[in-house]
Amino acid sequence: MESLFFLVPVTLLLVGIAVAVFFWAMRSGQFDDLDSPAWRILHDDEANSSNPARPDDDQPRP
Repeated sequence: MESLFFLVPVTLLLVGIAVAVFFWAMRSGQFDDLDSPAWRILHDDEANSSNPARPDDDQPRP
């Protein structure tokens, strides 16, 4: 029973911190665009196509 006097306030403090971090993330725009980062990885090859790798890159150089 004595441990509850310690654990309940600690739990309430941690929940309060979690709620504060969640609202901070909401205000700073962390959840504004959830779809674009997933699609961005598919379009990276177009930006790198102007600098193709040389075919002899995997050959050891003397």
